[in-house]
Amino acid sequence: MSVVINTNSAATSAAYNLSNANVNLQRSLNRLSSGSRINSAYDDAGGLAVSMKLSASIRRTDATLANVNNSIAFLQTQDGVIKTADKVLSRMSELATLAQDVTKTTTDLSLYNTELEQLKGQLNLMVGEKFNGINLFSSGASASLDATTSTMTVVTSHDGVQTVGITQVDLNYISDSVGSSSSSGMNISSTTGAQASLTTIQAAIQNLATLRANNGAEQSRLTFAADMLAVNKTNLEAANSRILDVDVADESTKLARFNILQQAGTAMLAQANQSTQSILRLIS
Repeated sequence: MSVVINTNSAATSAAYNLSNANVNLQRSLNRLSSGSRINSAYDDAGGLAVSMKLSASIRRTDATLANVNNSIAFLQTQDGVIKTADKVLSRMSELATLAQDVTKTTTDLSLYNTELEQLKGQLNLMVGEKFNGINLFSSGASASLDATTSTMTVVTSHDGVQTVGITQVDLNYISDSVGSSSSSGMNISSTTGAQASLTTIQAAIQNLATLRANNGAEQSRLTFAADMLAVNKTNLEAANSRILDVDVADESTKLARFNILQQAGTAMLAQANQSTQSILRLIS
């Protein structure tokens, strides 16, 4: 190998290797300090693109889960009102039964009927209950019991494809059937009226039981949908972690390696720069 002054190939090579070691060392430091394997698009362009989509899916899944839980809360509130309505109807049926007692005077029956009228009014008020401004029950009088009169669609997947319908159940029909919407209707101020009223109330209780059963079925389905969203979120986070998060143990090993290479490269560059000093001996 010839001895030259203008070009120091050894020093150039050492500088190049030192530069690469510095770049890799800085990249390793960035990964360990941030906890992310990808800190710029240069690190892994394809992986970053996939991670961005997964991150967005996770955010949407979180939002969808919140919406589903709110829908469950809507149904729970609705069920609470139906449960109270059942207590009202049960008391009304009790009053109608008591009014059939032949030992009761007309005054006694009138007192029973007074309480019945108050219970009618309370049942009528329940129809207007709301959840965050949304009616719990369908509005308007109904000709027949129809639990699917008004259906609200709940999205149960982050992509909006899967949906579940929940109903604003028809409590109006039950309220109207016992005469809650007007002054007319069943009356237990007489034994005959009490017997007819009891039949009406029993039918209303059966209809109310149907509404509550439908409510429970919808709550059950939405609960499973919420569980599925929670599982999907966990899996999406795990997939995103495999792409985005740094393996600390592996990266620490690389950091030690690049640190040694940097120090060795610095020392070798110094040696390469000193190697041309031997030329002075030739011309001295």
